[in-house]
Amino acid sequence: MSGSRPLPAKASLIMLLLCACWGLNMVAMKLGVEGIPPAMQGAMRSMGAAALGVVWCLLRGVRLTRGLHDGTLWPGVAAGLIFGVEFGCFYLGVALTTASRAVLMVYTAPFFVLLLSRWFLPGDVLGPRVLVGLGVAFLGLVLSMADGLLRPAGPNAIWGDLLCLAGGFGWAATTVLIKASRLSRASPEATMLYQLVVSVPVLLAFSWLLNEPPMAPTPLVWAGLAYQTIAVAFISYIAWFWLVQRHSAARLSAFTFITPIFGVLAGWLALGDPLGPLFLAALVLVCAGIWIVQRR
Repeated sequence: MSGSRPLPAKASLIMLLLCACWGLNMVAMKLGVEGIPPAMQGAMRSMGAAALGVVWCLLRGVRLTRGLHDGTLWPGVAAGLIFGVEFGCFYLGVALTTASRAVLMVYTAPFFVLLLSRWFLPGDVLGPRVLVGLGVAFLGLVLSMADGLLRPAGPNAIWGDLLCLAGGFGWAATTVLIKASRLSRASPEATMLYQLVVSVPVLLAFSWLLNEPPMAPTPLVWAGLAYQTIAVAFISYIAWFWLVQRHSAARLSAFTFITPIFGVLAGWLALGDPLGPLFLAALVLVCAGIWIVQRR
């Protein structure tokens, strides 16, 4: 059973690279929103990555019509809808609460994965030690966001927090759905395309709901969007779905706690954002929590 085995070294290394990629994505999104509103940015990212995915599938001979016959169509559509709503809730939530609180709410996802696994992934159920490891890693995440958490959040912050929490649940739900449904036997490229294609109209609807302003992109904004499209939504998602199909969803999700840490480091290096005094302690706790989860 995949849940009883720790991740092999290759999978752990890929997850670290993915978390670094997603952490840098936070900087790319900050650059992007200077000229393209967030929900529209998400829709454009999905459209661009989906186009790349189609070309990739054609070059590799992956049949795009297979989903009509192999039972993956409806799970794929469901995954895409959840994926789009997940990001839409996050964009709505960030507008109402602080960035630090939003990150903490979204990164409750590994706890939801552990909870959902008990019902939908009986072979992936892990013991109390994993919960302790997730708790230690989450405490590290709280420390890394301590400066931002102390700032005033505004009168509607609780609604923003709840929306971001819904985004975290959506992230967990798509992970478990992919693992528990016939998508676990689909190609990673097909799973990626389901999520990206279906999420486009959902994100466009959120853009309309948010009444986002017109775009005013600069070359730097286009560069940020290109990174999100190629490195994140295209390359990293294929790798992520490949991992989810082969390894424990809960153990993989534990690694995601280090993504905001990479994001803070990337912001420090690229944008000159300050590093708080608790950052080193936060890094130690996150790494310790991941180590506890990955132990046999």
